[in-house]
Amino acid sequence: MEGKAEYILPTETRYVGEMKDGMFHGEGTLYFPSGSQYDAIWNKGLAVKGTYTFSDGLQYESKHWHYCDSYDRRFFTEICHGLKPAGIAQLTNMDPPRKIPRNCYDCGDGFYNPVTRMIRDYRNRFLRNADDDEHEWIVRTCRKGWDEIVGHRPKSSAQQPPPPEVAAGTTGIDWTTGACCHSL
Repeated sequence: MEGKAEYILPTETRYVGEMKDGMFHGEGTLYFPSGSQYDAIWNKGLAVKGTYTFSDGLQYESKHWHYCDSYDRRFFTEICHGLKPAGIAQLTNMDPPRKIPRNCYDCGDGFYNPVTRMIRDYRNRFLRNADDDEHEWIVRTCRKGWDEIVGHRPKSSAQQPPPPEVAAGTTGIDWTTGACCHSL
């Protein structure tokens, strides 16, 4: 491909821009299924300089990035529209947050099934398989689709339910395919 082109990747990410020898070359934009985009100057398939814009309009800045950092923990929607009253928490930038299928995690671009280690987008389409590092990160940091006891528990309290990797047969995952079950 040469000149101006539109190219759709298997992940449904769409590139619109200049190409040379079948590679992104010159000015071009990647449009992601999530609604975010990456505007860049490309050289033989590699981004030389670019700007990432999240689906809500927030632009990533590589220097002086102050969004949801240790100094300011607000979400972008809270910065734009203000904080909720005391006692009402906002869990994600999307308010209300997505309902996570039981025994799955919300990893930011889809739902993660720890049994199959498969990540599906929010419309239940396959995105990728998680490697060991991504699995550990998701299990350690991402929102869960179930409640569990955290913090101190007296010795007399009932035993905590097993983690989703062990709780086979519970609702929320189609155990024949390993897919997270949810309506879209």
